[in-house]
Amino acid sequence: YDDLLASSVPDDPYLARELIRYFPRAVQERFPDAVETHRLRREIIATGLANSMINRGGPAFVARLIDQTGADVATIASAFAAVRDAYGMTALNTELDGLDNRIAGTLQLELYAAIQDLLIDRVIWFIRNVDLSGGLADVIAHHRAGIEAVAASLDTALPHDAAAHRQMRTGELRAAGVPDPLAGVLASLDHLAAAPDIVAVADQTGRSVTDVAATTFAASAVFRLDQMKAAARAITVTDYFDRLALDRALDSIADAERRIAADMVSGQAAGQAAVDAWMTVHGARA
Repeated sequence: YDDLLASSVPDDPYLARELIRYFPRAVQERFPDAVETHRLRREIIATGLANSMINRGGPAFVARLIDQTGADVATIASAFAAVRDAYGMTALNTELDGLDNRIAGTLQLELYAAIQDLLIDRVIWFIRNVDLSGGLADVIAHHRAGIEAVAASLDTALPHDAAAHRQMRTGELRAAGVPDPLAGVLASLDHLAAAPDIVAVADQTGRSVTDVAATTFAASAVFRLDQMKAAARAITVTDYFDRLALDRALDSIADAERRIAADMVSGQAAGQAAVDAWMTVHGARA
């Protein structure tokens, strides 16, 4: 809280919504100007954001990310807000909160952990790959649109094995009491983790997010990158330096995935057709 208050983060116009969350609706509706110009505006924003970071990222969230990225608290907070809102995680967690006593507690905790893992992983990505100094509004709007486009494409973009696993996981969650469409969203989190990389390649190449998504997933299947990433994330690390090494390995895989996808979509084709065309030229080297 103290670090945020000493930074420019509470002055970002986008974070005025932390003020809106703080005051009851009746106060917002009757006294909007008083809310907007409240003399504790910065303190309220810093409090709301700090609470959200610890509630959703865990008590060691900030210390862990400082260790992993070298970023300061202000940058971590901005990246957190970007990921939380681009992925709609507040609504997602609220829906999960509503399943108290409706699904098994162990499953509920497992799903909270899956959302938290995605949050931490993508906050690190945003810190390393996105310029947050110009304000959050445009960054969040751009990536939210890209993530929604990737989510909408999953039914057709995923290769057979990945699609089958997603469908199976959705069925398991439904059977355990998780309603639609939440079950489908939660079953898609692993695939949606790739969305910011897909958006980055789309920005770089000028191709649509849908085309890049289909190509990225097809390329990942050819090179078995999903299995590599899943194996890496399954490793239990207890040492600070092991965590850094694993984090760097995953970062290297993601960088390779972006470069391969960008190369594959440089022609006219997309999806499996783009992969096949690329393999015709580079198959022996691959």
